Amino acid sequence: MLATLQQTKGGYVARFERHLKHSVEKVWSSLTENDKLKQWFSELEVDDLREGGVIKFNMQDGTFKELKIIELRLHSVLEYTWGEDQVRFELYPESEGCRLVLIEKLNKITSHTPKDLAGWHVCLDVVKALLDETTFGSRKSEWEKWYKEYTQMMNSLNNG
Repeated sequence: MLATLQQTKGGYVARFERHLKHSVEKVWSSLTENDKLKQWFSELEVDDLREGGVIKFNMQDGTFKELKIIELRLHSVLEYTWGEDQVRFELYPESEGCRLVLIEKLNKITSHTPKDLAGWHVCLDVVKALLDETTFGSRKSEWEKWYKEYTQMMNSLNNG
């Protein structure tokens, strides 16, 4: 399911939602434990898991960007900076597992926005596959498919 995109006073909010058949604790570990995090987003590494702490983004050139943790509530909320934007994960217990919500707060829409949205979309699908212990096809072909969808979304936004 595509993310929703809403305009706000400060920019835009992209919202992804997934219902997972796993506990909030198990999903939380996928977001915060480096051995599990690396399986779905190899460039990220939790350095200091606390409010004011740091998640490192490996730029693949020997350098790292530090993403500051803005809000942290154990098994519930993880929010951090993402360049000029912010990324927020929220977990809600449900009778069959939990609901995972990813919110990206965007200051502005750029030509890179559909790439990021497609990337997050695929990441969430990979998280689900890892938790379900199922195989995931080609990340590249999945990304290309969703990139087209998010590009169309951005085009309709610009033409609306």
